[in-house]
Amino acid sequence: MADILYRTHPLENRRAALAELSGRVEGLTVYPEDPVAAVDLRVDPAGPGADAVGRALGTALPVEPNTWTHTVDGQLVWLGPDEWLVTSAGADPQEFERELGWVVSAYDGSAVDVSAQRTSLRLHGGLARELLSLGCALDLRPSAFPAGACAQTYVGQTVVLLLALGPDDFRLFVRQSFAGYLADWVLDAAEEFRAFP
Repeated sequence: MADILYRTHPLENRRAALAELSGRVEGLTVYPEDPVAAVDLRVDPAGPGADAVGRALGTALPVEPNTWTHTVDGQLVWLGPDEWLVTSAGADPQEFERELGWVVSAYDGSAVDVSAQRTSLRLHGGLARELLSLGCALDLRPSAFPAGACAQTYVGQTVVLLLALGPDDFRLFVRQSFAGYLADWVLDAAEEFRAFP
């Protein structure tokens, strides 16, 4: 009889270190987020397919570059002129892909399940923006990168999809194979804020 395989979060072996960091650095909380269903969506933003997707998700596709918006249980993230990342915390990944694919197929669009491609790390608190600025070349001041902004950028030496959820609240989507590197970078960079006796 074959062994049963259980899915393990790519940052499972760093949870304790991230929790310990959150406990010892005041103004900073860092943790790996639960996996979500994610679909890469392609459709003409000016065509009827975009309206159909908006009706299906309950919100219009964000068409302004580097922005994102909420859906009922996830996010719609602008990736390019005709490309979005759509996430759902409650959907089954394959069913989510099938539903969105059905909506856009009549409009020469596509929907591809990319749930296993990325995982996410959450940083929030008064030091979150300052910590990110140690390894990110973007201007992260609230006036330049407010809530609702997103960017595909580097943090440390890995590419992330960075979302500003609030003034001091960020979600970093990272490819699963680079998740450990990103967590280690955060742990190392946060030493700047550690209070030494």
